[in-house]
Amino acid sequence: MNKTLRSASFSLLSAGVFAFGLASCGDSATTETTTTTTDMATTVDSTAMMSDSARMGKSEGVLVDGIPMTPDKTIVQNAVMAPSVSTLVKAVQAAGLDGTLSGPGPFTVFAPTNAAFDKLPNGALAGLLKPESKDKLKGVLTYHVIAGRLLAQDLKDGQQLTTVNGQKITVSVKDGKVMISNGKDAPVAVQTADVVSSNGVTHVIDGVLLPSAQ
Repeated sequence: MNKTLRSASFSLLSAGVFAFGLASCGDSATTETTTTTTDMATTVDSTAMMSDSARMGKSEGVLVDGIPMTPDKTIVQNAVMAPSVSTLVKAVQAAGLDGTLSGPGPFTVFAPTNAAFDKLPNGALAGLLKPESKDKLKGVLTYHVIAGRLLAQDLKDGQQLTTVNGQKITVSVKDGKVMISNGKDAPVAVQTADVVSSNGVTHVIDGVLLPSAQ
């Protein structure tokens, strides 16, 4: 995993998740994110990675916005086709993270919808998208990414996952419904699970997860 991530160029979403089509990052961003992702690799239960080839999605894919998200495409290539996550695509582009989710991975991405971003306080998103807020935006986006492929069946009630951001998120499962929490705000719900791509899996969520000090 470490070797793979070091070899991946930093250029999340290159028309190529979260362009989820987009531009490459600078050398300094590459060093920073590679180091972080490498650290997170040890936090994923190794059993979740067993028989990974057998866990690839159905060839016809999962529908998001009525569009098939197929496992032969990367996270970025799938996400850029889904209108409901266009805000996330824009944010990933602004943060310069498109190359990360275009790389080999695997990654697990909790992808907020446009409606999820609309729930943020007035002006919050616009502030994050400003060039001077790039590092802060990157921190928020990487808080939605886990190193490793975690399908819905791997997410257990009470489970804590360490994100690429370095902070933890908590999983809760009730009556088959998966929720994700930052530990202080109301949990967000997984709307569409197991959107499998060639380099990971995306779970579409109905809220934005904010790490501490954001």
